[in-house]
Amino acid sequence: MVKKIDGIVISERIKDEVALGVFANKANRPNLAIILVGNRPDSKMYVSLKQRESVKVGIDTHLYSIDEDAPEKELIEVIEFLNSDPNIDGILLQLPLPASFDTDKIISIINPEKDVDGFHPNHPEHLLSPVLAAIGACLEEINFSGAGKKACVLYNSEVFGKSVKDYLVSRKFTIITEQESDEADLLVTAVGQPKKINNKMIKDGAILIDIGITLVSGKTVGDLDWDSISKKAAWATPVPGGIGPMTVAFLLKNTWEIFKRQN
Repeated sequence: MVKKIDGIVISERIKDEVALGVFANKANRPNLAIILVGNRPDSKMYVSLKQRESVKVGIDTHLYSIDEDAPEKELIEVIEFLNSDPNIDGILLQLPLPASFDTDKIISIINPEKDVDGFHPNHPEHLLSPVLAAIGACLEEINFSGAGKKACVLYNSEVFGKSVKDYLVSRKFTIITEQESDEADLLVTAVGQPKKINNKMIKDGAILIDIGITLVSGKTVGDLDWDSISKKAAWATPVPGGIGPMTVAFLLKNTWEIFKRQN
């Protein structure tokens, strides 16, 4: 029977660590700038969540809202202003951006030393993408090493898929193809297709990490078909309550790491 990797418990540990550090520093507090472009309900919800969790650990947030129809130049000017503002420690660009914006170009303009999402191609080693950090935290939680193990990554975005594969290789996993998913000791899925992953696609005793998020009738669901995989997988992350809370926690940890290096 599959066991759940509890992302809420892990995220609370991370946030406690950040809060202890922030509140022990009496002089000043970290500052996180959040840029929201457009009015997507899910993006607004995620931004609100990140603001709320930031307050809990003592990080001040500053929201910059930009109209969906604004010229790209306006967004670039905001980012350049925040890059040069010594009072802003971290910059978070809420994704996805409207189709009229060049996402890769915009991300490349963010100062990599302030990019709390770790998406900048030249991000420093101490700013690991929160999604990758969350994957690592899951593996550490269950003491699962990549040495001698196979991993399969399912994805829609080539950039995202490559970053996950590279990270797993750094943890000594051997990457195999989607067609070989039933041979994978670890399967990471981020395709946004509810119940895509069933027991025919996985190996007995597999570890499943679900990053896929889809809204179905107002509810957030992942890529795993739990009824199907429950008797075959060893461990899996639920949606909600899995990778999501951990990515927010690691986002806050990155903000704290930037602040510490500047103060």
